[in-house]
Amino acid sequence: METKRTIGYICPACGRPVLGERTAFALTASVAAVICDCGKGRFLSEPTETGARLTVPCGLCGKEHRAEVDQKALLQGPGIALSCPETGRLCCYIGPEEAVTARMEELAIAQEKEKRAEQEETAFLDSIIMYEVLSEVKEIAQRGGISCGCGSHDYQIAIRRTAVDLTCAACGTVLRLPAATDEDLDSLCCRYTLQIPGKKP
Repeated sequence: METKRTIGYICPACGRPVLGERTAFALTASVAAVICDCGKGRFLSEPTETGARLTVPCGLCGKEHRAEVDQKALLQGPGIALSCPETGRLCCYIGPEEAVTARMEELAIAQEKEKRAEQEETAFLDSIIMYEVLSEVKEIAQRGGISCGCGSHDYQIAIRRTAVDLTCAACGTVLRLPAATDEDLDSLCCRYTLQIPGKKP
């Protein structure tokens, strides 16, 4: 029976794990491709004198990576793990079917956890309160009511999950305005000005 190897990667377009099985002949005699069902993720293996040149779609950074592997490593042994050079994490695995399937499942679970964590970090605890707080800050800013103790009137706004940060562009001091509860909004509505607690030069 001819040797077969399984190729696995995460499609950068749709985010799904992609698995494809190719024979040793297909990997060494001609260009072999493993294309995602969405049609956008495309793994390519091109034969060289000593092995193969791989083009790997990366589900971690969204780019394509290239690598050259020798024939023995490609067709024998426990498998080849290819990492994303930007994140340093596994983005493609070539080897026995069971090993590749397990690696792809682990990678898909890890990516889903990261995605949920990012959503939790960026989602507001209370969107209505956050909107009202930002509106109040905008009104105070329009009447020139935002300044820093260092004397500067230049600042940057960063929106967090439960707060709004005003950072002085001159001295870097931060004023954090809570933006999660009705009390936070009431407290802000009572203020005509906002001063970042910077130090006077």
